Amino acid sequence: MRSDILKHKTYLYLTEFFAGMSVMAVELGASRLLAPYFSSSQIVWTIIIATIMIAMALGNLYGGRSADRDPNPDRLYARLLLAAVWIAAIPLVGRYIIIGITGLLVMTVNENFLVLAAFAACLVIFVFPCFLLGTCTPSLASYAVTNLSESGSTVGKLGAYNTIGSIIGTFLPTFVTIPAIGTAATFILFSGVLLALSLVYFISKNVHWRRCAAAVLVFVLCTVFGSRSSFAFWEKDLTAETESVYNYLQVKDTEESTVLSTNVLFGVQSITMKTDELTGLYYDIAMAAPVMAERLLREKGEQERPLKILVLGMGTGTFAGQCLQYLDSPEITGVEIDSRITELSYRYFDAPKEANVVTYDGRAFLAADSSVYDVIMVDAYQDITIPFQMSSIEFFTLVREHLTPEGIMVVNMNMRTGSEDGINTWLSDTIAAVFPSILTVDVRNTTNRELFASASALSGSLLLEGSLQVTDAELRELMEQTAAGFRTYESGSRILTDDRAPVELLGMQAIDAIISEELRYYKEIFRKEGISGLLSSM
Repeated sequence: MRSDILKHKTYLYLTEFFAGMSVMAVELGASRLLAPYFSSSQIVWTIIIATIMIAMALGNLYGGRSADRDPNPDRLYARLLLAAVWIAAIPLVGRYIIIGITGLLVMTVNENFLVLAAFAACLVIFVFPCFLLGTCTPSLASYAVTNLSESGSTVGKLGAYNTIGSIIGTFLPTFVTIPAIGTAATFILFSGVLLALSLVYFISKNVHWRRCAAAVLVFVLCTVFGSRSSFAFWEKDLTAETESVYNYLQVKDTEESTVLSTNVLFGVQSITMKTDELTGLYYDIAMAAPVMAERLLREKGEQERPLKILVLGMGTGTFAGQCLQYLDSPEITGVEIDSRITELSYRYFDAPKEANVVTYDGRAFLAADSSVYDVIMVDAYQDITIPFQMSSIEFFTLVREHLTPEGIMVVNMNMRTGSEDGINTWLSDTIAAVFPSILTVDVRNTTNRELFASASALSGSLLLEGSLQVTDAELRELMEQTAAGFRTYESGSRILTDDRAPVELLGMQAIDAIISEELRYYKEIFRKEGISGLLSSM
């Protein structure tokens, strides 16, 4: 027997609308929940989409069979109530599940670690609520179709409401809720919609009061405590933690520096030292590019002209700040796609106001820009997320077109491994197909490698000659060490193109290799002594 609220089918259509909206909101929320740990690469998106589609398919099958066995709407709205509670709990427990799964797999898996960890996390966190939401369409079709002559139009309306809800559920989190209130609040918001939908139904029938009260209590607890949970919940003294359309952003203050990270598990995105000393990271090595470029300008008799520098991936302005500190009044343009990072750079990092910062995609900026530069710094490869459009031969050709004849491109490649077929080899071969002169140098105590490319001849002697004009003794000594560490790159045939650039797979392989190397010692202890031996060694 249908309750009055379902008599005219309007509530069934609303249920389908909000179910479709919630599925897409959960999917987009899943990408933001996983990104700080596993990146937002195409591989992670593939895992999320595939996992949720599997859950929806199983839900469709179960929902249809359940409706045939017992066509009682109470069962559907009970499932929606449970889905609402589960989704509300994701911000509270999801991060702990991810870290737990990661910690378990990192000690037991040697290959495809990130893929397996992301897939396992998706299965545990997101399959069940999406399975429950997947039961909606066949169940609602069973309740809504009362006349076989109208079955087609009724099912069509249900599909349309679901699709419209999905469209809104796609745009709303991406452009409104996640940037404005964050991932946790977005989960809570859409959980609340499903909860309200179920409560209205049960209240209209005056049944299952205890079940509804329990769901409301859990929802309130998750709202209160889940919104306080941090992505890096083990960190106690974060200066700031926020989200933008593109990134999770974390600012941490130490005695020596202020650090920006976009991933809680891998690396530093930008850093500002609290003294005038060098960072000790790849930014210092990258200074070899403007030092050599200044030397080439002097050879041409253009030393009076200020050096023109373009930074693709401005971040918080670390490299730009060093150029302004150590060079003679260079003209610097920075391109940063994430305006929130630029805001943080001025608030926490003393970003150089002398640099002109443009909020734009790096490649799109080059396509629209008519200027030429003496140095172009490509620093857009964040942790394990490498934008394919800024790794192809077409992109590097565009970079060369924006360099002066003696101009130098410097690229930060941050996943150096021992593999001869790794991501850095592919990037280097691609660059070598565009630039005739390439030098590389590894950054000590990191997995970074700096690559310098030019149409003019580059050499260690050129950097040594340029370093003679460097007045800062610390930087001059570093430039001399860098010159000694230069290696001429011998090009190969691994070329990345706009049509074929498997940077996600290559990046995942590199991270697997880095993790395996870093954890080899602890894995051996775990193998011999188990978890007790591992804990005692830490």
